[in-house]
Formats: sequence, structure tokens, C-alpha cells
Amino acid sequence: MPHTHSHSDTADAAQDEHARRERRKDARPGELLAAALDLFVEKGFAATRVEEVAHRAGVSKGTLFLYFPSKEELFKAVVRENISGRFAEWNEEFERFDGSTPAMLQYCLNSWWDRIGATKASGIPKLMMSEAQNFPELAAFYQHEVMRPGTALIERILQRGVARGEFRPMNYKYGVFMVLAPLLFLAMSKHSLGACCDNLASLVPEEYLATHFETLISGFGASPAPGTTAMEPTNP
Repeated sequence: MPHTHSHSDTADAAQDEHARRERRKDARPGELLAAALDLFVEKGFAATRVEEVAHRAGVSKGTLFLYFPSKEELFKAVVRENISGRFAEWNEEFERFDGSTPAMLQYCLNSWWDRIGATKASGIPKLMMSEAQNFPELAAFYQHEVMRPGTALIERILQRGVARGEFRPMNYKYGVFMVLAPLLFLAMSKHSLGACCDNLASLVPEEYLATHFETLISGFGASPAPGTTAMEPTNP
């Protein structure tokens, strides 16, 4: 006899389809953020159109605007998803870390590479450096949600080292920049000059970071280098 569909079969099928659509709906914000990150890094903020983001995510522009009311809000969500939304987790790691401060600093550098530097999110700092002047609202957002908590976390690491006698007293404001500047250079070389400069294209990030760490520890170490005078810690 031919199989006949019962009412319960039809109801089950309808429930399955509804569940599938709900799962697809739940996945859309993440798919839109991934597509937006790709395009922002590839083209920059100004040149990226929301229609392109929607198309790459496989949805309509109207669907995108249901989740993100503007391109600016979409960009902010990308930054929060990939960087600023993770500072609470990273500060908790700082609190739990029970090793030496040099080990903590090395962990910080390697974690930055694993979580940001080696990912497409490393293109966001390059984008901000190139377009911040044209988009002051986004620049202020980035300063508030990325730069300030980022520098504060690194300053806490340096303060910990000084308090424990593992680092010499230093000017924390500039000590933070000593840690950060080479990381920004690594991100810039990956997303700009590395494409055209052979010596940068052949740069091995792990070796670069290991050398950076050795240089920092040599400079931050508790014993000042010969012929130099240790500074009192300052926090202007």
C-alpha cells in the first residue's frame, strides 16, 4: 500500500522546519559579523558597503539592518566580538595567573598573537590607523573600548613586575608603548607592507615575538643596564 502521511507526520515536519529556521535565525548575527570582518579588513571601513556584507552572509540588506541599524553599529559589533568584548576574560586570566611576571608578559605576547595577531581581527588596528581621522566617532569608540582597556591591562602587568621586584621602576605610560608598538608593527606588516616587502613577507611571527620578549626583559629587568640609572615609577 502507498504510504500516507498522517497528521502527526505533517506536524513533526512543520516543527522540524520551524526549528531549522530558528537555528538559522540565531546563526545570522555571527554570519554577518564574520562577513563584515572579512570585508572591513579587505577593503577598509569607508569602501565597504552594507549590501556587500549582506550578500556575503547570504541575507538581504533588510535582514542585516534588523540586527545592525547602521554600518557604524555593525563595525562596533565586529570590534566587540573580536577584541573589546574579551577584556573581561583577559583580566580574569591576569587575576588567576600565579607565575612570574616575565612569564606573564610572555604569555600576554603569545596570547595576543594566537587570539588576534594570527586572525583576521589583526586587520582592525591597521584599519583604525588609516581611517580614524575620517571617522572620529569610531575613533573615539575604539579608544574607549580597545585602546584604554588594552593599555590598562599591560600597565597592570608592568606594575605587578615592579611591585614584586622582577622589573625595575619605570615610566609606565611609555613602558606600555614599548610593549605595544612592535605588536602593531607586526599587524601592519601582515596587512600592508608584508605584501610588497620581501624581508617583511618572510618574517616569522613566533621568532619575532620571542626576540621582542627577550628585548623587553633585558630592558625591564630589575637590574639596570650598566651606565644607566633606574627611574622611579611614574603614572602620569
